[in-house]
Amino acid sequence: MVDVTPLIRSDQQVIQSYANGVFKVSNVTYEQPIIVTSEATTVWDINNETTVEELQLNDFKTLIDNADHIDVVLFGAGKTMAFLPKNLRLALKEAGLSVDVMDTGAACRTYNVLMAEGRHVACALLPSK
Repeated sequence: MVDVTPLIRSDQQVIQSYANGVFKVSNVTYEQPIIVTSEATTVWDINNETTVEELQLNDFKTLIDNADHIDVVLFGAGKTMAFLPKNLRLALKEAGLSVDVMDTGAACRTYNVLMAEGRHVACALLPSK
């Protein structure tokens, strides 16, 4: 039998689970929006009830500041996918970020796959409630 489990360094952040607004990332539980990269998971400095329509460019400052080191940002918009407002999407692109929007569950799964492949991926997640 061939082991097909991806090799993931022990210091990399792995999204282990998500449900009912709770994330478990590398054995730490979060009950608020988070930003995950392979190096770190941080609480996203936005209100827990923030909607996609309420997000502003400065909400993505941490990601923009690191745009040169990120191939793609996966944005988990909550329980269902919702598009970023056009002006925000264009401003993020101008700031050097490629943002793929999906529901939070899909963003978590996609992050793990891309991170395991060695891609420089970031995941900005709104809780699914």
